[in-house]
Amino acid sequence: MIGKGVLLECLDHTKVDRVLSIGRSPLGLSHPKLIEIQHKDFTDFNGIKDQLLGYNACFFCLGVSSVGMDEADYSHITHDFALAAARILHEVNPQMTFNYVSGQGTDSTEKGRSMWARVKGKTENDILKLGFKQAFMYRPGLILPLRGIQSRTASYQMFYYYLKGLLRLICYLFPNSTTDTTKIGLAMINSHLRGYEKRILDPKDINMLADNK
Repeated sequence: MIGKGVLLECLDHTKVDRVLSIGRSPLGLSHPKLIEIQHKDFTDFNGIKDQLLGYNACFFCLGVSSVGMDEADYSHITHDFALAAARILHEVNPQMTFNYVSGQGTDSTEKGRSMWARVKGKTENDILKLGFKQAFMYRPGLILPLRGIQSRTASYQMFYYYLKGLLRLICYLFPNSTTDTTKIGLAMINSHLRGYEKRILDPKDINMLADNK
């Protein structure tokens, strides 16, 4: 859901010249700026290493719900996939901006009781240690999907579908605790274009960074 929102903002933005999407299946979307790579093994990107050269930002939006997963499997997808991508990108484009979608409540100490929060915290910490020119960790909390975007997680999509009006009201009443898919996309673009003073971004930071003023 977040990835689709970021992709649409990148394709629309006048200062984005080219977008490379890496996924297991086709996006079903055609655009002059868009290049797609279908890649199956997200623990090893060496086979497409040459195709990653020359990019100055990565917006890493891959993620799964931890519901029903044990820590090893969740860590494999959440931590190992992200670090495999980050390491090869740092190798070929060390001056790039790397943005990672984490979650509100992430545990930077890696020692808390919540499994998903520990894993997300370790992922954030390990990315920040790699030495990118800029790296930002996004902890968005409640996200309103815009532009017809739907969640691939059925329970989340049902929640968004039936409570859309309530979600909009919550976003209006609590603007510093909520954000939307458009603002996340714009914030990621702006993080590369102008930077930001913080490395870990909560909803308020995301919304401020999304503002082009």
